Amino acid sequence: MFKKAAVLVASCGALLSGCGSDPQIENQEIVSNLIEAGFPENDIMVVDGDVYVGRDALVTLEASREMLQTDKGTQEQYRTTNLVSSTKTKICINPTSTFNTYTRLSQGLDLAIANYNGLGLTFSMARGPTTGCSANITATITSGAGGSSGFPSGGNPYGTINIGTDLQSYSVDVNEHVITHEIGHTIGFRHSDYYNRSISCGGAATNEGPSTVGAILISGTPSTATVGGSIMNSCFRSTESGEWTSSDRTALTTIY
Repeated sequence: MFKKAAVLVASCGALLSGCGSDPQIENQEIVSNLIEAGFPENDIMVVDGDVYVGRDALVTLEASREMLQTDKGTQEQYRTTNLVSSTKTKICINPTSTFNTYTRLSQGLDLAIANYNGLGLTFSMARGPTTGCSANITATITSGAGGSSGFPSGGNPYGTINIGTDLQSYSVDVNEHVITHEIGHTIGFRHSDYYNRSISCGGAATNEGPSTVGAILISGTPSTATVGGSIMNSCFRSTESGEWTSSDRTALTTIY
């Protein structure tokens, strides 16, 4: 997620898995899989050895392969074909010690967790370290004002959210908004304005990809986006409240 009208590239510390594999070859397959899944080539970028779509969603090799599988759900704002398994009933978000030194990021994380727990979903979220976790996400820092994360794979949420330290100069509500947004990607949500990023970001009308495989409309939610209409909009404003919109709540309770 990026601040409106700002062009930022966030690096991620997550490494591609696979013993003895060649990261360059894996990245070539990821890019190929994404193009086959319907993502436009000009919206795919490789930063610090990782592949991103939509500028802030990291895609692993396993996740890219799952995107090519036939969707077994119904045509149900937008989600990926990758979702979190119903066996993941407690998702723990574990901030690094450095993350905790940024007071507004830390407060924003608590509020983001409360956002999810207030909806009565199939999973709860907890701030770690704690016990009884069926899945874990690390909250770490990156440069800039924004964040990045990735999509689920193997029934697990993506394991890292990267939050920009420049958000310390924004309100706690904006921090809550950005962190809630990045967690949304880890459980399978696309940008609500994926088809036209200019709605929330301004500038050229960039389409992240068609709603065929990688962007599935969720039942009961609008197929069009508006400024401020969703926490999952591509870019954020300095006036964000950090709270769900009605379509956000519908999307989450429909899927989970």
